[in-house]
Amino acid sequence: MGGLMLPAPEEAVWYDGQSARRQAVTVEPSPDGRGLRFGREVWPLDRLRRIEGEGLVLALLTGAGDELPHDPARLVLAEGPLAAWVRGAAPALERRDVRRGTWGRVAGRVVLAGVALAAILFVFLPRISDMLAEQLPLEQEVAFGDAVVRQVEGWLGGDGSLACTSPAGLAALERMERRLTEGQGLAYDVELSVLDHEMVNAFAAPGGRIVLLRGLLDEAETAEEVAGVLAHEIGHVEARDPVRLAFRSAGSAGIIALVLGDVTGGTVVGLLGEHMLSASYTREAEAAADAFAYALLARTGVGTEGLAAFFGRIEGMGGDIPEILSTHPASGSRAEAARDAGGAAERPVLTGAEWAALRAICG
Repeated sequence: MGGLMLPAPEEAVWYDGQSARRQAVTVEPSPDGRGLRFGREVWPLDRLRRIEGEGLVLALLTGAGDELPHDPARLVLAEGPLAAWVRGAAPALERRDVRRGTWGRVAGRVVLAGVALAAILFVFLPRISDMLAEQLPLEQEVAFGDAVVRQVEGWLGGDGSLACTSPAGLAALERMERRLTEGQGLAYDVELSVLDHEMVNAFAAPGGRIVLLRGLLDEAETAEEVAGVLAHEIGHVEARDPVRLAFRSAGSAGIIALVLGDVTGGTVVGLLGEHMLSASYTREAEAAADAFAYALLARTGVGTEGLAAFFGRIEGMGGDIPEILSTHPASGSRAEAARDAGGAAERPVLTGAEWAALRAICG
């Protein structure tokens, strides 16, 4: 080894890998300084690997096909000059070897796990969610909806309730609700509320809960635009889309929480609130809610012109698309469909004063 002085022989412990018998051996560097010699064995330094244990525990890399990467035998050196020399002279002592083909098998299993997870999330979970939605009693669905709204408030960052409570604004909101629901024979008693947040959004929760965010009222130019958005959300309510989405979101969030090791349930709560806000319904569900809204707006004399105007203005916002439309069909085609479905309101949804009160509902 380049003329360097080699350490003197030392006593060590040898396990032959065939039994648990401890054998005392004398270990010394090989004459060329490229290995360790004891008994009839010579272990090359470039094939030595350190194994966890007391002292310097050495194993020999075998490189034998797909077998264990290390010979089962072990050589244990006490800490001293010989161990220090081995640490400095063995080039790959700290390398962690794996079996040949291990990474390929790991990759294959990761792919299989991903396919199985995708099948659960996108095939089995939607079917189970639909079945649970059909079986859930109405009173339990209403309680579920209240819990979802509270989770959304928490996800939006509210330490307490974000509900807007201006009396004049609530009165205007109630009048808009009556205009859209009175005499329509709906399966749900719709309950409207407004949360004080700048996001341009509205969503339906289980049990007939429909929530507007203040940002949508700020963006809308007329009461008819808001009524059009509400009619669309009522369409989701009547189709029980929110409870299906809530079950699906809770299930997927729970599965993701298990994968991530989140035993506290924080991921479930956070993702459920986020999923309800993004309202990732299928395009079929969105088209059905639009069709319901057009028919409802025509029957109640609200007309679809306001909704068409809202869609058209959203299309002009370019990349700054509000959350309510981020996963919905293209707003331009929806604006055209809304215009084709009906005309202007037969009479205003709200008076000027009521519209002003609604926009100021959060104070």
